[in-house]
Amino acid sequence: MIKLGGKVIQVHQLTSEKAKLFALSSNPNLPLVLRSDKAFITRTKNAPKGFSHYITFESLADDIEFSQGENFTVLPDEFSYLNDEDIVRITPNKEHIRVLYRKRATNNTIMITEQCNHYCLMCSQPPKNHDDSYLLSEAFDLIKLIPKNTKEIGFSGGEPTLFGEKFLELLEFTKSHLPQTGIHILSNGRSFKNIDFAKRYADINHFDMMVGIPIYSSYPSTHDYIVQSSGALDETLAGVLNLKRLNQKVEIRVVIHKQSIEGLLELCEFIGRNLLFVDHVALMGLEMMGFTRANLDSLWIDPFEYKDILSDAVNILVSYGLTTSVYNHQLCTINQDILPFYRKSISDWKNEFAPECEGCKRASECGGFFSSSLLHRYSDHIRPL
Repeated sequence: MIKLGGKVIQVHQLTSEKAKLFALSSNPNLPLVLRSDKAFITRTKNAPKGFSHYITFESLADDIEFSQGENFTVLPDEFSYLNDEDIVRITPNKEHIRVLYRKRATNNTIMITEQCNHYCLMCSQPPKNHDDSYLLSEAFDLIKLIPKNTKEIGFSGGEPTLFGEKFLELLEFTKSHLPQTGIHILSNGRSFKNIDFAKRYADINHFDMMVGIPIYSSYPSTHDYIVQSSGALDETLAGVLNLKRLNQKVEIRVVIHKQSIEGLLELCEFIGRNLLFVDHVALMGLEMMGFTRANLDSLWIDPFEYKDILSDAVNILVSYGLTTSVYNHQLCTINQDILPFYRKSISDWKNEFAPECEGCKRASECGGFFSSSLLHRYSDHIRPL
């Protein structure tokens, strides 16, 4: 598991209360003209001149010599994985660092807001009702620093579309600065019920942009209960229909738990019969963060117990010709017929393996666990294969 945020050991010369973003470099031969807006990762005694900031690590700090007046930050050694073209936020007055982008990561998602018009029982990022528009402003600055050859980035919340036109401006800005980068947006889809908003989104005309939209039941009462918002399913379906009417890519995401498992097969039939035009369906395991922990008794079901239902669900979706994936499960908790659709989906910064996995010969193929699962609850049927 990789740590993305925490306290710094020391910040020198950065006196502003405002957070500052730095793109990192470990290249001592970087042309001088390119150094002024980058932070250099210092691992040896003599650091090259001309960078706007310098970063080193606790175990190296005593051996590094900085010139008087140079800005530098000393980080705990657990951040020593940082490398070329990674991007960090340093907040001097709080002596805090946050890693916002990693060049070598397969999944870089930018959180736009913690506000949301859902209150999902299993929300891993519980909504907060406060002005956090600074996150959207920061996203514009972050996009300018991200390397042009980045394959894909994500935008999430909360509910990012609550910013309306400003969010669409961010998507246009991203298209302009990262023209070869795919965009994946996590949204509950309800804003797209407004056809004018959906058309503005479609008018961005991005070559590879998809909205991942959760649907938890074909029954409005069940879906609305899970997301804790009346009328949510009807508005979500209207949003999906508007997006597909405008030839936009849509992914349906289904988190499997005690409240959604009973109607899972009916939901898959509903998707096959009524939403056959969506681009991808993801059946997802539960993450033990946020509201999930508070509602665990109402949500937890051992994945091993529903493995046959999961197989049937995948078979239904595939029989309709839908592109289907299974996320956030362990190989020893699924049936073999699921393997062609199984994906290692858990981000490396929150991915671990249980003690029971020791000696497993297929660990490299397995998605493992959310680190939060190992602290709270995971299957009783984990075993080495």
